[in-house]
Amino acid sequence: MKRDSRLSSVLHALLHMAEHDGPMTSETLAECMNTNPVVVRRTMGLLREAGIVASARGHAGGWTITADLGTVTLRQLHEVLGEPAIFAIGNRNETPDCLVEQSVNAALDAAFTEAEALLLDRFADVTLADLAADFARRHAERRAKKGVGNAK
Repeated sequence: MKRDSRLSSVLHALLHMAEHDGPMTSETLAECMNTNPVVVRRTMGLLREAGIVASARGHAGGWTITADLGTVTLRQLHEVLGEPAIFAIGNRNETPDCLVEQSVNAALDAAFTEAEALLLDRFADVTLADLAADFARRHAERRAKKGVGNAK
């Protein structure tokens, strides 16, 4: 079963946009996200409706982040993308009158609901600013390691 990677892709694009001076075209973002520019435009359109990004047409046009990175959470982005299912696993519903199936489904439903609530609560605690800061730290560490290796 294919996993829904829209949230991860959107985060990837937004972090590139945060580091880039000026607008980024759908084509450039498509390269970053390893997808088609049409997919980028469709996805960025959802973010534009939510007030997270803006677009400008023309030669110097493209997509820019308009929201404060410190206020945009992973949960908000998850919701903007249409709240795709958190888990790819689910219940068996082939014999709904079966009492065993009902018992199993009740237990699984309770566990899925609890796990999803926990994950969404965690998503609400992580902002784009948090991710941007983590990226900056990792980038600085990589540059420092490369600098050490080149000094020899």
